[in-house]
Amino acid sequence: MEKKKLLLDCDEVICFSGFLEAVNEFMWTNYVIDDFTDYYIDEAVIPPERMAEFNKFLNGRNMYENAHILPGAIETIKRLSEEYDIYILSSCVNPFDIKGSGRMFADKYNFLIENLPFIKPGNFIFTSAKHLFKADVKIDDRLPNFEGDEVEVKILFPSYHNKDITDEELATAGVVRAGYDWRTGWDNVLEILLSLNDNRDESLSGRSL
Repeated sequence: MEKKKLLLDCDEVICFSGFLEAVNEFMWTNYVIDDFTDYYIDEAVIPPERMAEFNKFLNGRNMYENAHILPGAIETIKRLSEEYDIYILSSCVNPFDIKGSGRMFADKYNFLIENLPFIKPGNFIFTSAKHLFKADVKIDDRLPNFEGDEVEVKILFPSYHNKDITDEELATAGVVRAGYDWRTGWDNVLEILLSLNDNRDESLSGRSL
């Protein structure tokens, strides 16, 4: 039987890149990820007049060299790969450094092949146009990334910046939340998908042949 297709984001879902560490090093601060509620950490911390300086500071830095893999991510993704054909759907464009963004493609690619060797590199899709892709399941940490999707099951992965999204907003978008804490996000994702599969199997077994 053909596997179902699962679209999976990378940043803030599989891992936290070294971006926060770079911000702390640049600003001589000691922020942790849960200190933030806005997605763009640099805009929350770095004064606008120093943004160009910060982008130069990032030049040549590999954000994925010491990325923090989220708890349970690799083990759960590997388990899901037995049932789903998994595609990594992730952006690599830094709007503040368009010319230097090509380096991020290579760094993220190398991170993925090292940590997810059970997923074919041909299944890596680097794009910001996530709405163009159709699948059975999609997992992402940003609600706007679900807009326009032809996806049966949409799962919002919990992150520092999406805790305030209301149940009404999720219901309108047809998205289910995998909890509120990124530390247990992958446990919740697995529970959601296993529950869906169990309900589907019960439905099929109850049909008359």
